[in-house]
Amino acid sequence: MKIVITGGGGFIGFKLAKALLARGTLAAEKIARLTLVDQAFPSDLPKDARLEALAGDISDPAFAARAIAPDTGSVFHLAAVVSGAAEADFDLGMRVNLKGIQNVLEQARKCARPPRLVFASSVAAFGGQLPHVLDDSTTPTPQTSYGSQKVISEYLVSDYSRKGYIDGRSLRLPTVVVRPGKANAAASSFASAVVREPLNGVAYECPLPPETGVWLLSPRRVVEAFIHAHDLPAAKWGPNRVVNLPGITVTIAEMIACLEKIAGAKTAKRVSWKLDPRIDAIVKTWPVRFATPRALALGFKADPGIEAVIRDYIADEGVKVS
Repeated sequence: MKIVITGGGGFIGFKLAKALLARGTLAAEKIARLTLVDQAFPSDLPKDARLEALAGDISDPAFAARAIAPDTGSVFHLAAVVSGAAEADFDLGMRVNLKGIQNVLEQARKCARPPRLVFASSVAAFGGQLPHVLDDSTTPTPQTSYGSQKVISEYLVSDYSRKGYIDGRSLRLPTVVVRPGKANAAASSFASAVVREPLNGVAYECPLPPETGVWLLSPRRVVEAFIHAHDLPAAKWGPNRVVNLPGITVTIAEMIACLEKIAGAKTAKRVSWKLDPRIDAIVKTWPVRFATPRALALGFKADPGIEAVIRDYIADEGVKVS
């Protein structure tokens, strides 16, 4: 099997790639080639004969044609302009997030057999006047350009699947916590930084009030979800090719309290508060609580709690807690 991961140089894409290489198979087929597609890649790419990296812009049709060859069997489409950047630069978001998936779908349509395609959507699909707890029947009403672009992409994945061009499935991801490295332009960046920076000995000014809630999922669970979504047979999905992934609801205050439990009061006190109205306006549109019976019935899993999420991050990234 030949696999393509767009956004393969990013944090989740790279983790997914390493998990697939370690696994060796996907949907019971041996992995022969894994192509990472992105504009840049980590310096520590594994030395593996099955792995190749292809640098370019997925919103360029000519590059997309190079990236997704006719013998591609599976595609994980993670490449995107993140929420804050898509909101700040409308044209950039439309080009990368919408033109990008259109290019991916058109190339997938040309494959020798309909490939399985897993699309990384987002709970930013929801917004506006929402019920206290969202469920599988809640209608998407995005309140950001990023959310709108994700919902349009979901419909495209579903329609290409209905036509038999691909075997697609879209996962609405919660906020992924904890991400290592530097903060990015995503409005959700605070949710990782409020844990990551204090653990690294760095002071952090949180741009949101402590009572702000987040619906989140750990990197471990997200990677598991991508692989599980891919391996589920089409019959399990039926005509509904979109699922809200399970997660946990945590406030920033609860995250800091857990941080103190794990790493001590000195670490927790590195967090201070400086409200950013722009980020606050975006995050306020996001849902905080979900009931996800369909995802659970399909076998997707949430994290057991925020303490497990933080401890997994410490273990996975080799963070020294003093």
